[in-house]
Formats: sequence, structure tokens, C-alpha cells
Amino acid sequence: IAEMTAMAGREPGEPNPQEFVYGDEDFVPQAAGWADLDSARSRFDRVLLAGWSDRMERGLFRYRLGPLPTRVLPGPARLVAQLNEQRSAERRPPQPVRSLRDPFDPGAFNFTQLHPAELLFRLRRTGGPGPPPDPLLVAINASPLERGHVLLLPEPARRLPQVLTAPALRGALEAALLSAHPGFRVGFNGLGGGASVNHLHLHGLYVDRPLPLEEAPAEPLGPRLGLLRAGPAPAFLFFAPGPAALEPVSRDVCRAAEHLSGAGLACNVLATRGDPPAGPGAGGGRGLRVLLWARQPLFGPKAGEPFVVALCELAGLLPLPAEPLYRDITEVQALSAIRQHLLPEPELLHLGGELARLLEN
Repeated sequence: IAEMTAMAGREPGEPNPQEFVYGDEDFVPQAAGWADLDSARSRFDRVLLAGWSDRMERGLFRYRLGPLPTRVLPGPARLVAQLNEQRSAERRPPQPVRSLRDPFDPGAFNFTQLHPAELLFRLRRTGGPGPPPDPLLVAINASPLERGHVLLLPEPARRLPQVLTAPALRGALEAALLSAHPGFRVGFNGLGGGASVNHLHLHGLYVDRPLPLEEAPAEPLGPRLGLLRAGPAPAFLFFAPGPAALEPVSRDVCRAAEHLSGAGLACNVLATRGDPPAGPGAGGGRGLRVLLWARQPLFGPKAGEPFVVALCELAGLLPLPAEPLYRDITEVQALSAIRQHLLPEPELLHLGGELARLLEN
């Protein structure tokens, strides 16, 4: 951290970000219900949201985020549209990406350049079975989608490109289980899949609404993999019933993502509290659902697209840049914009068979 904060222009005497040290006793096995969002907060939630609100009051964001107009689009997909005009107008332009294997570019914006005040704390686990995950710096996302939107950064001074690693993913999944909020979700946008900075990072995000992909049953593809068709885009589903499963699930997801990259495909990942793959009536408690989307890579903006398609859109949450679009968009139009990035059904099923075999070996 000392190296990173020096790079970020830390003033002499300014403190490094505090450490948030946690152990197995800090994990929240079952999150609060949707009716208890304001009353049930874990230590992690309290520290994160207090720090985030403090930075908002200090003017460290690109815009002041207030309540966002939100509506559920009529239709069976239950897509959630939100109007966030400021993010579209004020956010830093995405970096140009040329390939799935672009190296880290020290001349482009990267997270060693964050101001120290943008850092909230450093997550570090003690104890527990097996090697600990990567420590993660938790920083504000200066162009937030929602209250509490943060970046999860695995030691930025290592200057890793935006390629998912199992230790980084495991740290992010552990962060998801430190929250008592049922809608605290973590995710990853790969190169060619909506990533705007080619420097390894994940997102943490509070979303105050349930999504269909939390409970819909998946088709089994193998003992550790399912195909989830709920929501606007089919996803490969992994499931961790508790903290002990996070390490093997992280490895499986990253092996699958590496396979996608080798096949010339981009990926997005989302982790959310949810039911076992067979659905809520099949027995077993809720755990962590980890969804992996395979998609055709997109390098640069696509003319005529109503919105950028990244992990939120694939999950059914649509942050929209303009009031007329927010007011008028239909489910059919939104699904058409999302699905043009997806694989044809035969290709998706063939890929699912390949991933199932890969994970069994």
C-alpha cells in the first residue's frame, strides 16, 4: 500500500487506508430479508457505507448521487431500469481496448493514480482454512451507479491487467459474505465485455431490489456447473453454499473464464446471494450464486446501441443515460440490445459441455 499511495500522490504524513481485518466469525451466513434493509447492517456494511457517505460529503465523486428514478419494465423478464444521466455525462471515458489480451498500459489511467482519500480501507482476512485470498483495497467508484458503489482492487501497485484471477475473485466473494444486505453484489467486467479500465478490479454494489437470477432453477451441466436461463442473458452458474466453498468456486470460475478467452470470447461475472442451483424448493439454504456470462467481445463503442452492455445489464439492471430512453424503452427493445452480444444457442450449449468436462478434470 505504501508504494501505491506514494504513486497516488499522498501528502507527507497522510495516513494509509485503515485495515479491515476479518475472520470466519465475520461472515454473514444468511443475509437480511428485503424488508429489513435499513435495520440489518454488518460491521462491513457500516464501515463501507460510512466511509462512502463521508467521501460524498467531501466532494470526492464526479457528481452528487441522489435517489435515482427507477421502474420495472412491463414483461416477464422484470428488467429494472434506472435513470442515471450524470454517470453518462461525467464519467471518465473508457480506455480503448484492442484485444482480450491487452497488457497493462502504465501511460493510461490506472488505479495507482487514485487520490488517497478515495481509498476506504484494505480488506485482509486472518485465520481460516487454506491460504488467504488477495488483500483488497476498497475504493470509491467516483462515477457511482448506486449508493455504496465501490471498487475492489488487488494491490494496484502490481499493475495487473483486467484478467480475472482466483485469489482476487475469492477476496471479492468473501466481501460479499461480509455484508448482511441481500442485494450487495460483486462483479467483474472483462476486456471486450464492458471493462473501462485495463487494471485488475472488481465492483461491489448495493442494489435494493431482488433479481430473478437469485432463485430461478438452473439446468445441470455437470456436478459443479449449471446453465441459468433466467434474466435477459443465459449464464453459467456456480454455487458456493458457504465460505469453505469459495476457494474451489473461485478456481472453477477462473478456469472457465480462461477457457472463454482462449476461444476468443469475453466474459462478465456477478456474485449474488441466492438459492441452490435447483431452486428454492429443492432443499438446502441460500448461499452465493456466481454467474459467468460468455459473449462476443466488443472493442470500442457500437453505433446505435441504446446502452453499454456489461454485468449490470446482463443481470437485468439497466442504468440508462437519458430521460426519454428511460421513459420509453420496452422490454423487447432492451432484450434486443443485450442479446446481440450473446452466443447462438448451439454455440452456448457446446461451450457448456466443454466447460463441464474441463471442470471434471
